[in-house]
Amino acid sequence: MQPIINSQMPEFKVQAYQNGSFKTVSSDDVKGKWAIFFFYPADFTFVCPTELEDMAEKYARFQEMGVEVYSVSTDTHFVHKAWHDASETIRKIKYPMLADHTGALSRAFGILIEEDGLAYRGTFLVNPEGQIKIAEIHDNGIGRNADELLRKVEAAQFVAAHPDQVCPAKWKKGDATLKPSIDLVGKI
Repeated sequence: MQPIINSQMPEFKVQAYQNGSFKTVSSDDVKGKWAIFFFYPADFTFVCPTELEDMAEKYARFQEMGVEVYSVSTDTHFVHKAWHDASETIRKIKYPMLADHTGALSRAFGILIEEDGLAYRGTFLVNPEGQIKIAEIHDNGIGRNADELLRKVEAAQFVAAHPDQVCPAKWKKGDATLKPSIDLVGKI
């Protein structure tokens, strides 16, 4: 198995539903920006709407940080629209909902459950150079927390801007960082 961290985001072109419209989203649209790919198993399910609502509530904050959010499932863009129309919770979503009905994008990120045609709950942060900087995969019964993802994105952006520093455990924006050096070895 090849490590996914620092690998290049896969090339892709898919249909999406966003704000009452269908559109095409490709890897070219992502290049040069920070992006989160937020995979979930399926529309019209149980844990998924709670996570997508959590992300919707934090979407403005992600955008302030220069991060686009892309939710992704193996449903079609038509199913995304139907779910949006049927669910008060999903109507809160303003970010693009990508349709990966062939499973190609889920497979490229290594999270497709082949026998079910569904994705695991995978979260991937891609930097403006197209490199994957965060990869987190959950079993489908375990929901995620957008606040924790915000913290991780802040850390990734800090480290990108300050390559001589690292963020320790539980680091939050404004907290002290570390400058790796021989002087720190065995002293933390």
